[in-house]
Amino acid sequence: MAQEFVSVSTDAPLPSVASQMQPPAPPNRECLKHILIGSPQVVRSTIHNLHVRGYAEVTAWSPLQPTTNPGEVMSVLLRYVVRE
Repeated sequence: MAQEFVSVSTDAPLPSVASQMQPPAPPNRECLKHILIGSPQVVRSTIHNLHVRGYAEVTAWSPLQPTTNPGEVMSVLLRYVVRE
């Protein structure tokens, strides 16, 4: 069983999780990350509220992901804003 968890030895640095999730920003833009954390009902409600206000499409948010706290989820939205 311990064999299943043998690490891969390499000298190459591993990419960070953030860089795997985030495509490169277009020129003159910076990525802004929005994170909602709460109960599934409150997170979904907030996502829909922001959509009604014209801020972001519901489908632009990541699927709800459980956190380490029971009954709590998170969702992430990436927006690219113009650098000033």
